[in-house]
Formats: sequence, C-alpha cells, structure tokens
Amino acid sequence: MKYIAIMGLGTIGRGVYELICENRDILKERLGEEVRVKRILDLRDFPGDPVQDLITHDVSDVIDDPSISIVVETMGGVEPAFSFEMRALNAGKHVCTSNKELVEKKGAELLLAARKNNVNFFFEASVGGGIPIIRNLAECLTADKILSISGILNGTTNYILSSMADGGVTYEAALLEAQKLGFAERNPEADVEGYDAGRKIAILASMVTGKNVSFEDITVEGISDITEEDIRYASELGCAIKLIAEAVFEEDGVFALVAPRMVGRGDALYSVNNVFNAVTVCGNMVGDVMLYGQGAGARATSSAVCADVFEAIKRGGETVYAGWSDEKATVKDISGIKYRYFVRVLGSDQSAYENALKAFSGGGIAGTRSMEFGLITEEMTEAEFLKRSSELNGFIKGIRIKGSI
Repeated sequence: MKYIAIMGLGTIGRGVYELICENRDILKERLGEEVRVKRILDLRDFPGDPVQDLITHDVSDVIDDPSISIVVETMGGVEPAFSFEMRALNAGKHVCTSNKELVEKKGAELLLAARKNNVNFFFEASVGGGIPIIRNLAECLTADKILSISGILNGTTNYILSSMADGGVTYEAALLEAQKLGFAERNPEADVEGYDAGRKIAILASMVTGKNVSFEDITVEGISDITEEDIRYASELGCAIKLIAEAVFEEDGVFALVAPRMVGRGDALYSVNNVFNAVTVCGNMVGDVMLYGQGAGARATSSAVCADVFEAIKRGGETVYAGWSDEKATVKDISGIKYRYFVRVLGSDQSAYENALKAFSGGGIAGTRSMEFGLITEEMTEAEFLKRSSELNGFIKGIRIKGSI
C-alpha cells in the first residue's frame, strides 16, 4: 500500500483525489500495489463530503506521518507551499506539484533538496496541463542540443482567441464565457496578461540551459488589447492570432518572449484551438518535435500530477535529477531579434499608404477599412520596429508574425 497526502483541495487537488479513487483498481494492476489518499491538508472543512475524514489543518500531520511517502502540493502561490514542500522533502517524501509559480521561482532549490534527501521532486503538471513536456525534455530529448522551444502554453488565452475568431465575439464576451466554463479564473490577469505562459517558458528554458531563467527577465505581452478588428484582419490574411511563448537558445544566452503572434495556415500551431496547448521543441539532431494536448481544466492537469505520483512509486528509491542549478542564466534583450510585423495605421488616402510603406521600408498593404489600413512589414529588428512605429503618424498597433504567411 502506498499512501499519499494532498496539500490544497482546490480544483486540481480535488481532481487528483477523484482520479485516484475512480481508477484505484486500474492503478493497482499497473503498479502492483494499491494507492490511497491518507491525508488532505486544507484550511477548510467539508462537512458531508467523503473527504472530510481525511482533512487536517496541521501540516505536521502530513510531514510527521512515516506511512505517507508522497506529497502532492496543489495549493498554489509561493508561501506556505515552498516551506511545506521543503519540509516534506527533508522528511524523505517525494513531492509532486502543479504549482508553476513556485517551480519557476524555487525549482532549483527544491530539486537540490530532493537530491540531497534521495527523493524526487516532480512538476510535470506545472507546464502544459496534460502534455508530457517536462518528462520528454528530461529524458527523451537529452541526447539533442535544444535550439528552441515555442508554442501555445496557456489554454485560457487560446480559448478566448479561438472564441473571438470562431464566434465573432468581443474579447470581453469571450473572457466571460471562459470564466463561466471554468477555463478562466475570476481574476484572469495571470492568464490574459501572459504571466502564466511566461512562467512556463521560464521553467522550460531553465531545464534546457541548466540555469535559472527568471520570469522577471522575460519580455511578456498579453492578449487583453487584441480586438475584433485584429481578428478580422488576421482572418483575411489566412492567419490566426495566438499567444506564443518562445525561447531561443544561443551560446551566450537565451532570448525569451511571450506575445500575441499572427500564425499562418502552414504553421502547425494555426489549428491548435480552444483550451488545447501545443509545444514544439527543436533539437539539432531530431529537428522539430511537437506535443499536443489539453492545457487547461482540472482533469488534464490532475492526470499529469498523478502521472508524477505513479512515476515516483515506480522509481522507488531511485532519484531522478533533471533540473537546473541556482546560477542565473543570461536572458538576452529581444531588441536584436528580427520579425515581420502586421501593422494597423490610421488613414484612408494614398499619401497615408505611401508614408507607412516608406516608414517600414516596403512591405505591402494587407487590408483596408474606411478610416484605417493594415500592412505587413519586411523583416526588421524589434528595436528598429519600435523606432519606426513611434515616428509614424497614425500608428495604431503592431503584431509580430510567426513564420511565413
């Protein structure tokens, strides 16, 4: 019998509990022994709920119980989650978490503590929901030099952008629908402003570089200012707008960016819609490897957490050290990266078109409206684009283009 404890009975914690209960017989058959939840740490009581008999309000009931070998942390936030996880690791218990903020900020410390105590710290569910990106990076792609990682890493924003494109609704209406369906939090800032995706790409970049890539050093832009007009222009160009997280690895550091991008039909990410995520890893030998799956929702994330639990059981006393040191990685300024841009400009006469085309050294008109028009620039650095756009009268906004359209 293997006993686990769950810290935090929110959406994900509840999903972990239900999965272990519902699939108990299957898990016993696959693992060779039964898995049960022995304790659930939460501030609340749940009268009338089957979980009530397992509830404790004292973390010591988890840490000091020698029969509990695995702790699942789904509390969220940095504290007290970090302190609780460190106590569990130092007590010789494996820890599995979905807490992306904690992993991004304290992952190096927690991995080191796990190694010192001959246990494992697993965090598959912190990136990509049900997509097994962490384990693939740690195990399946270790023979390759990773050149880049890019993808859709936030199911909430992808659902909102898909709804705007498919239903012709406003950003506000799409967000409200996502909240009603449970895909967006009551306070959606972390998702819609790109913070969630930023933390996830920081975790992946830290794994690749072996050093600590901080979220605070990454350029992050969200989708809250994407409008129906932007979506219509994209559709006319045969494109979709997606929130793309990207990290490009070079000898002297890493470029990292989270931002809305125009993606053409020829790109695999074009058809990734609703709450689905997709991540492309480019290795110097294997080329592009794409992983696809649900990136939001309790069931997908709970499945990833439970996969870590079962991995810890199968590993037994074997410690897997797939992580990074606390040495700070060099995150390079993106001002030198070259993109093409879709640009919206106020104006409706020939002189406005000519001024815009001159400002951006060519490119071409990509749609007109009664009082504005769109154009696609030629490739230029981020710094050059910012300079030119600031000098152009009537400039509305620019959206970076991914690949060719």
